[in-house]
Order: sequence, then structure tokens, then C-alpha cells
Amino acid sequence: MVIPENILLRTEEKAYTMDHTGMSGASIRLYQDQVLKIQRRGPEAENEAAMLAFLQGKLPVPKVHVHETVEDTSYLLMERCRGRAACDPAFLEDPAALCAMLAEGLRALWSVDVSGCPCDQRLAKKLEAARYNVVNGLVDMNNVEPGTFGEKGFRNPAELLKWLYVNRPAEEPALSHGDFCFPNLFCEEGRIAGYIDLGRAGIGDKWCDIALCWRSLHHSYADWCRKTGGAPPDGKLLFRALGLEPDWTRIRYYILLDELF
Repeated sequence: MVIPENILLRTEEKAYTMDHTGMSGASIRLYQDQVLKIQRRGPEAENEAAMLAFLQGKLPVPKVHVHETVEDTSYLLMERCRGRAACDPAFLEDPAALCAMLAEGLRALWSVDVSGCPCDQRLAKKLEAARYNVVNGLVDMNNVEPGTFGEKGFRNPAELLKWLYVNRPAEEPALSHGDFCFPNLFCEEGRIAGYIDLGRAGIGDKWCDIALCWRSLHHSYADWCRKTGGAPPDGKLLFRALGLEPDWTRIRYYILLDELF
């Protein structure tokens, strides 16, 4: 791997650690005040760079120092977010406060004027991306929800994709993060201090973010309860914080769609 010269000038001889938290397949170097994300060139890498540029001054997203693509590799050097990820145990200990932060973070996304937004993540686009993954055998069958496939689920990703096309819900367009999960949200002083991993962000359906947030909340507390012996929080805390009734049909749809990414 040959790091571009203008990135080396900003990082050479600086200490870093590797971040293995995410599941994107990217290589993440964490410096004291910067992050270098190295990943395969593709639509998500280009989408992320475009959305980071679009969202400067609109939301707390990292400032990009350098973005370069060399052959088939994308290099994105950006500032490091303040705060701690939403899955930090300190936040999980107060589920009501955590859900209030998440709800505020979702509303902040939806309040952004999407005029001029460079990326379209509505269902027509997302389903075509899912189709590409299915056709090219890119669905990670080792990282799916229990029951999605098998005896009581879908036979295979192709059958799930067909179901998703047939059962498309009505959309409520807004700015969507596209992967609104705890490791992608940094919190500080009672609010979201940084949104990261914006490769699937753009104009989309607000229920996509609600669904993936709810799934992340569910999984994070399942892990936390196993480790601490604590009791899970009220499953409707998030929806009360949002002032919305849960639409379980849409929530299930977007969780199933995410299985193909």
C-alpha cells in the first residue's frame, strides 16, 4: 500500500492505533486528532466524500483534510470526532438519556435542507445496490440476523431481494444517515457530537434510520445485559423520545434490506 504523498506529509511519524470496531471492511488509522480511512474504491467511498463536503456547517461531521483515490483504493484523511461512541457503557447505563440523544440526532438529520444534496439513497437506488450485491455474491451470510434465512426465513438472498421489491413501503424523504448505528455516532455533553461512516448517506427514508437505530439499541442492550446482569430498558423509550408510534412494518423492512449490504 502506497499512502499518497500529501497524506504522508500530515501523518508521517505520528503514532496511531487501528480501529477494528466497524464492519465496512475499511482500514481505519486513529491518530490523536485525525482519522485515515483506507478502503476499496467504489460508490460508498465516493458517496462518503461527497456527503462530508455537503454537510459541512450543517451537521457535526468530520472536516476532510485530504481525499485521494489511487488506482482501486480510496484514502480519506479527516479530523477525529470529539466524544465517545454511543455504545460506550457510560451511555448505556442511562437509557432514557441515550434515547433522548439519539432522537435529537435523528431530528437534526431530518431538519437539514436537502436542496442540492449530491446523493440519492431512496429505495429505487438502494434496491439496485442490493441487487448488485446479490448477483455478485457479496452478501455476508455470516453477519445476518438470526432467522432471516433458513427454515423459518428466506431461502437465500435472491428470495429476500424479490420480497423487498414486492413489499416496498411508502417513503418519507429526508436526509438519511443510512447506517445510523451506535459505532457511527459520537456523543458528548448530552448530544451527538459527530456523525461518521456516511457512505450510505443522502436523501432517503427517515424510517431507514429509525429501523437501524432501533436494531442497534436492541443489540447493544442485549450485549450490555449479558455482561452486567442488568435489565433491558423499555423497548419504546426511543419512540417516546421521537414522539412517534413505531411502524413495525417499515422497521422490519429496512432491517431486512440492510441484510443485503
